[in-house]
Amino acid sequence: MLYPLTFQPIFKDRVWGGRELERLYAKKIPANAPIGEAWEIADRPHDENVVTNGALAGKNLRWLMEHHAAEILGDAKPAAAGRFPLLCKILDARDKLSLQVHPPAAKAAELKGEPKTEMWFIADAAPDASLYVGLKDGVTRAEFEQKISDGSVADCFHRIPVRAGDTMFLPSGRVHAIGSGLVIFEIQQNSDTTYRVFDWNRVGLDGQPRELHIAQSLASIDFNDFAPKLVETKFVIDGQVQKRALVNDPLFNVEAWKLNSGAGGLLKSKKLQIIAATNGQIEIKSGATSVNLSAGQFALIPASLERTEIVAKSDAGLLRVEAN
Repeated sequence: MLYPLTFQPIFKDRVWGGRELERLYAKKIPANAPIGEAWEIADRPHDENVVTNGALAGKNLRWLMEHHAAEILGDAKPAAAGRFPLLCKILDARDKLSLQVHPPAAKAAELKGEPKTEMWFIADAAPDASLYVGLKDGVTRAEFEQKISDGSVADCFHRIPVRAGDTMFLPSGRVHAIGSGLVIFEIQQNSDTTYRVFDWNRVGLDGQPRELHIAQSLASIDFNDFAPKLVETKFVIDGQVQKRALVNDPLFNVEAWKLNSGAGGLLKSKKLQIIAATNGQIEIKSGATSVNLSAGQFALIPASLERTEIVAKSDAGLLRVEAN
């Protein structure tokens, strides 16, 4: 019998990273390194999170998928090679990320990559923080290519000021970059293919310029994707919970919940779900198992669980992710 599962994060140093995951969420990140990513739920080759609670503590997500896939997935579809379908991260961007794109499904195999549709939930933002997403109105492919050549391609990107609580959906093929001063919860298709268009003329942690992927990027970019908007849905009251639909996609659905201290709500039954605490503290109850999450922590809810309840231990917010 499975139960709500928590995992040990996998930390990634990045040239654009920092120490905010330690400050905001008390994560025990490696010392003296710019940590840009915490992979919270991952089933990638050589990057498989290890269970930290209950009878399965010490097993990793790869083992769980090999031995309990049907119980975990329910009607959700696995990724290639029977991998877990989603990859969940927290990103700390102290500097801008590269201007980049992920290949759409129709092009990924041809480019020897994997498609990646994702969403960003802004957890913390500097006063002047912004995203680069999609193209400015009217930008043509010819203009884009010319500006790659002269180093000014950032001028082609639509720039959006953001603050905590904002959400952006990024289907494969949408050009994008995270601006500086942002902490972001990222929910994505299980993929690690990124094509860099421009990297601000900087060097990587090894002191060398990071590789660009111009041909692959041009083959992947949707050149009809102009000035996309942030998610514009509003919170609605459902019992003791305020809920806001953020993403409704064939790959995954995401909604934000707000709960006052002591309030509770039931998760869907028989669905693979992930709960990410964005602020405050919550308790997840399923059968005899109880799991406490603080801000910045994630739990995987296997589809085999019939009744799972969320109770707020303080005023709290969370993301409920449903794999399709």
